[in-house]
Amino acid sequence: MVQHLKGREPVMTSPAARTAVAYAALRSAAAVGDFWLQTGHQALHKADKGLAGHRAMAGHIASYAGAQAAALLTADRLLGLGLKPSRIASAVAFSAATHWFIDRRWPVRRLCDVAGKQSFYELGGPLGGALHLDQSAHHLMEAVAAVIAGRS
Repeated sequence: MVQHLKGREPVMTSPAARTAVAYAALRSAAAVGDFWLQTGHQALHKADKGLAGHRAMAGHIASYAGAQAAALLTADRLLGLGLKPSRIASAVAFSAATHWFIDRRWPVRRLCDVAGKQSFYELGGPLGGALHLDQSAHHLMEAVAAVIAGRS
């Protein structure tokens, strides 16, 4: 489907195009949220048990979700995608919730135990296999969030 914007060239706004742009926006914003906006304190303590761990995680998720929302809204505005506000909100909420779960660390570790990936998880310490498996889980959830955002 093509949408004609006043004073602009036609913009492709098919669900597939919206989803592709949404994924690019979500993924790039997630990298900023994970590696630039997250504080050292949050990174060290977000998986801790108790209230302190959840506070650290809440701060991380707030900046992460804020970055993703800003990226989706900016892409929508600049490219004339026609994303529905409710879909943007749902996509960001889904991404934030799954990010929280994955970043508690035990879910990825448990999945590795079940899948026989313990040695890969341990490879290179916390910034080796564990980080790559964590990030691959985030990428998958961001792909789902992009589909949520891009649907009609």
